Amino acid sequence: MIFRVLYWVWLASEVLILIVTRTRSGDGKVSDRGSLVLLWVVICAAMFASGWAPFVLPGGDLRHAPWIAPVSLSLLIVGLAIRWTAIVTLGRSFSVNVAIHDDQHVHKTGLFRLVRHPSYLGMMIVFLAVGLRLRNWYSVAIAVLLPLAALLYRMHVEEAALTEAFGEEYVDYSRVTKRLVPYIY
Repeated sequence: MIFRVLYWVWLASEVLILIVTRTRSGDGKVSDRGSLVLLWVVICAAMFASGWAPFVLPGGDLRHAPWIAPVSLSLLIVGLAIRWTAIVTLGRSFSVNVAIHDDQHVHKTGLFRLVRHPSYLGMMIVFLAVGLRLRNWYSVAIAVLLPLAALLYRMHVEEAALTEAFGEEYVDYSRVTKRLVPYIY
């Protein structure tokens, strides 16, 4: 029950974030290159396909794994906490589309000390939680790998915009901070 409530809160929060934080061209330099639309299409397709995977690909069954429920709930909570903390930390600088505001700066504190894209890390943990909750290894793979591919493109677009806006400061930050997974990638 708690998982379902948090799942729907997460979906509602993503729609709200989409509506509230989208930067219009007059509010900043938008450099999205279609990554927002791609991300939403891929995430929706992945969530739909991962939900169907247990019915059409039964070989990945995890129904009898008692650890799934507590682990998936814990991952969902951690993922949401990371994503929402990153968004709150960025404040007005956060935008669902890739955009740079005039008063924006490179954030290097908090979660941004560990990774350059903590909101995406949180998102990936949420996708892992959702895939696990479906109790099928194919669901896990679909829920994680498809959005990851779209996010890799998105990070490429975002980092190009940040490098253009902040130059050597962002390049130096990129050299000492991992992109998505602390100490690994």
